[in-house]
Amino acid sequence: MKIVINGAESLSDVPGIDALAGEADLVCAPDAQRLAEALPGAEILLGWNFKGRDLPDAWPLADQLKWIHWCGAGVDAVMFAELSASDVMLTNARGLFDRAMAEYVAGYMISEVKGFRQTLLAQAQSTWDYRQTRKLAGTRAVVFGVGSIGREVGRVLKALGVQVSGVGRRARGGDNDFEAIIGQDDAAAAVGAADWVVAVMPLTAETAGYFGADLFAAMKPGSRFINIGRGGSVVEADLIAALESGQLAGAMLDVFQTEPLAKDDPIWQAPNIMISPHMSGDYAGYHADMVVQFLENFQRYKQGEPLKNLVDKSLGFVAS
Repeated sequence: MKIVINGAESLSDVPGIDALAGEADLVCAPDAQRLAEALPGAEILLGWNFKGRDLPDAWPLADQLKWIHWCGAGVDAVMFAELSASDVMLTNARGLFDRAMAEYVAGYMISEVKGFRQTLLAQAQSTWDYRQTRKLAGTRAVVFGVGSIGREVGRVLKALGVQVSGVGRRARGGDNDFEAIIGQDDAAAAVGAADWVVAVMPLTAETAGYFGADLFAAMKPGSRFINIGRGGSVVEADLIAALESGQLAGAMLDVFQTEPLAKDDPIWQAPNIMISPHMSGDYAGYHADMVVQFLENFQRYKQGEPLKNLVDKSLGFVAS
C-alpha cells in the first residue's frame, strides 16, 4: 500500500509516522512537482499541510486513490469539483484543536474585560494605573458554527458564566451546549443581543463573505468580534469600517483573507484590533497528536470499518 504525504519534506517532519513503515510505502511529496510524481499508484494521501493547494493540478494522476486525510479542521483548501464528485473518502482533524481554540477565545475575552492591554501599557510606562474592570460572567456570546470547535467554545464560556447561544444552518432546541441554536436566517437578531460574536464557521460557498457591512451594523454597539474560523468568511474592509466608526469596540482575528498578512495591509492599523497569525489551535505537541489521529483511522481503514471524521463533500465539513 502506498501512502503519499503531501506537504512534508521528509518522514522526520511527521512524528510517529514511521510506525507504518512495515505496512506501507511512505512517500513524501513536499511540493506540486513531487506530488505529481508520487500520486500514481497511491491509495492514501495524507495532507500534512492543511493550506496546501497542490492536489487539484495533480488530480488526473490519482489513479488508485481511495482516501485523503487532511490535517486540519477546515478542508476548503482541498475541496474542488473533481474530488467532490469522486468516490474518494475525505477525513479531517476534527476534534484535535477544539480545546486550544476555545481557550484562545476565552483568553482574549478575559483580557478585554480585565483591560490587560492597558495594564501592560501602563507597566511599560511605569504608571500606577488603578482602575476597576468588568466581569466576564453575565455577558452574552453568540457562536457562529455549532460543530465540535464551536461547541467546545460554548462549553468553556459557559463554565466562565457567559450566556452562550449558537448559530447553525437551522434553528433547533434542546441543546446541551447552547442556550439555543438559532438559524442563519435570524443571524441579525442573534448578534444584536450579544456582547461577543465568535466566528468558527468553515469556508464554503455559503459562508464566503458572510460577515459584511449589514451584519456588522446589526451587532450590538460596543460588542466585539472574534474570528478563529476562516478569513474568507469576513469582508475585511467592512470590519475595519465597523471598528473605525465605533460600532464595534474591538475585534480579535486569527485568520485572514490572505495569509500571511502583508505588512501594508490596512487591517493592521484598525483600532482596537488584536491580530494573531493563524495559531489559535496550535499547541505544543499537536503534530504528534495529528499522526496519532491518522494512525487510529488507518487501522479502521485497514479493517474495513467506517472512518471517523468523514467529511460530507457536498457540505465541505463533517456533518454532526
